[in-house]
Amino acid sequence: MLLLRPPGVYRAQGDTSLLRHVLRERGRNGEFVGRSVLDVASGTGALGIEALRAGAASLTAIDLSRRSVAATWLNSRLHGIPAVVLRGDLFAPVASRRFGLVLANPPYVPSDTPSPPRYRMARCWDAGPDGRLLLDRICAGAPAVLDEDGVLLLVQSALSGEQATLDRFEKAGLVSEVLMRARIPFGPVLRSRAHTLRDRGLIGPDQTEEELVVIEARHG
Repeated sequence: MLLLRPPGVYRAQGDTSLLRHVLRERGRNGEFVGRSVLDVASGTGALGIEALRAGAASLTAIDLSRRSVAATWLNSRLHGIPAVVLRGDLFAPVASRRFGLVLANPPYVPSDTPSPPRYRMARCWDAGPDGRLLLDRICAGAPAVLDEDGVLLLVQSALSGEQATLDRFEKAGLVSEVLMRARIPFGPVLRSRAHTLRDRGLIGPDQTEEELVVIEARHG
């Protein structure tokens, strides 16, 4: 997929590819036909565009970064999709709306700081000491933006706690499960933090790969 990516916008990588694969596989069964889509932390807009290709009817995308908002808008138009692209904090811009499909590839990498930087590229992946700064908020806020039969698909690293995500969804009243797993080599960010992550017990002494998981959540 051709995607424009201005400087400072997250590059579609293994996590994006894994969730796009799930969208394509589920889309073959017609599961997303006619659904309204919300793409949170949209980055380049790759996931929302894939959902429309899988049969969804409309796309609303949200990102806190002005550059990511611009990238999503440009890429959606490049692919002939009249997406509504909003700048804001997670679900805040659509607090009064509900969607049939919610997509999320948020920052989830454990970092040394309690909050991500505001103006550096690291804001695309830093998510607090346990990597759950945004994951927990997405789990808590998801029920309010999902249609009665809506589906949320989220991708994250196992380093930031897949069971914690399942537990958070359960606490929010949603039924969730892991749909897919994939192991990928550490990228530049994790390689640069490997020593710190080992010291904190988040990775093994010889670990050079991380596991990505796609989690589905829906109303029970």
